[in-house]
Amino acid sequence: MAEAVQVADGFAGIQVVERSFLLLEHLAAAGGSMSLTELTEASGLPATTIHRILRTLVAGGYVRQETSKIYTLGPRMIFIGRVAGAFLGAWARPYLGRLVERVGETANLAAMDADEVVYLAQVASQRHMLRMFVDAGRRVAPHATAEGKVLLAQATDAQIRRLIADHGLPAQTSRTITEEWALMRQIELVREQGYAVDDGEQELGVRSVAVPVPGAPRDLALSVSGPEARLSMPGLSELVPILQETAMELGRL
Repeated sequence: MAEAVQVADGFAGIQVVERSFLLLEHLAAAGGSMSLTELTEASGLPATTIHRILRTLVAGGYVRQETSKIYTLGPRMIFIGRVAGAFLGAWARPYLGRLVERVGETANLAAMDADEVVYLAQVASQRHMLRMFVDAGRRVAPHATAEGKVLLAQATDAQIRRLIADHGLPAQTSRTITEEWALMRQIELVREQGYAVDDGEQELGVRSVAVPVPGAPRDLALSVSGPEARLSMPGLSELVPILQETAMELGRL
């Protein structure tokens, strides 16, 4: 009888761990902040169970309680995320290298971290003297980049509008989308066509095209970028099938 109790306790412990990670993943997918009601709806778990798990996560610093009903990812997740992101970038680099060999332009891998896009890895083109460089760890506003639009498209409209309300849509260049209606229209287009484009919106003279990485443990965006003199708008769309092929490979890592 004692052994049966131990097995049951062990199963319960595993279930709590699984549910804890489930809640953390929902928070991350929502941009790092959710209400108790939103977590209940997203996870399907009872509110009492969620509240009990969140108390433990808050005590450990993995989650922060902003108000009585709003929870965000905590500071201890930052360290874990950075280390995991560095390893993910290292694993992805050979795939980015092969993509660069095929298309001749710089390849990037990015993820959403809270309300910003963070670049995890880049392999620069070696065919051209003029090429794009982005340091791993660089953070940019999502609305002005192809990677950011792809990542925003994975969120709900309500989550996107909340991000806009919190941070606005500051202009990075004269081409940056700065109106909510225009960004929402473009996000809907990204969802329909499966890719996003940056036409000098983050940096004048630079174009990028990005696709999501399906099956990855977190929302990721794979992109190719280069000078607009070499990357025409029709040329960007022609790169999409090649990007999607590499993204499928990355999603299986």
